[in-house]
Amino acid sequence: MAEYFFEINQLTHRYADGTTALHNLTLTIKKGKKIALLGKNGAGKSTLFQHLNGLLKPASGTIYFNGDKLRYDRQSLLKLRKHVGIVFQDPDSQLFSGTVKQDISFGPHNLGWSKEMVEKQTAWAMELTETTNLQDRPIHFLSLGQKKRVSIAGVLAMDPDVFILDEPTAGLDAYYAKQIMRILEDIHQKDKTIILSTHDVQHAYEWADEIIVLNNGESLYHGDPVTIFYQEEILNQAHIEKPWVFETAQQLKAQRMLSDEQIMPRNKDALFQLIRFK
Repeated sequence: MAEYFFEINQLTHRYADGTTALHNLTLTIKKGKKIALLGKNGAGKSTLFQHLNGLLKPASGTIYFNGDKLRYDRQSLLKLRKHVGIVFQDPDSQLFSGTVKQDISFGPHNLGWSKEMVEKQTAWAMELTETTNLQDRPIHFLSLGQKKRVSIAGVLAMDPDVFILDEPTAGLDAYYAKQIMRILEDIHQKDKTIILSTHDVQHAYEWADEIIVLNNGESLYHGDPVTIFYQEEILNQAHIEKPWVFETAQQLKAQRMLSDEQIMPRNKDALFQLIRFK
């Protein structure tokens, strides 16, 4: 069995206006990982995501999924999208049915499942995303946060192996941002692979197993979520700030209030515990 879901080799994409959005990009996506994609606007994050779901076709280069080279005929793309679900940054690009339940059940219906299976998956996805009480509400009456949760539920109901989310917490207040990250944690517990893009560096630092940094369509970093924040040149080039938890711990170590041997805390509770037991 392949160790990777995706093996991306020398991927290049050019838009019709001549803009090169991805340039000889080479990456591997391991199974079972939580991966955060960082980079400034225009770095190529959304373009990469659309390639992973087969919505775009490379100008050059190859993408392998589960060991097989991606093909772009209708049957191959339908097979790919059973395994790889994508949630767009703007939920209005994804939601089109009359009511919440109709929208969430649309994908499962198209997988050819039985009526009972469709009902079961739809109910489960609504429960996990706390949208059950919205099931009969028209889509156009929903708030942004509700639409985000419904769009996640629609992909979740199809039970893909890989979840791709483009800025899932963008435009949300702190409560709903935390709620969506909790949903993603629940999804990951079911042996799913999650790839998300975000400008919220603190969330990425706390949550991810791996971080990928894109800049001008190229990969500047792919590795653990701590080492990257020691790489000043990469951070400056990609316009990425350090997470406040990391930066605070770094300052405490510089002032010798924490020892250099102590592992960098990934969240505020871990930081406060280090300070408390200093």
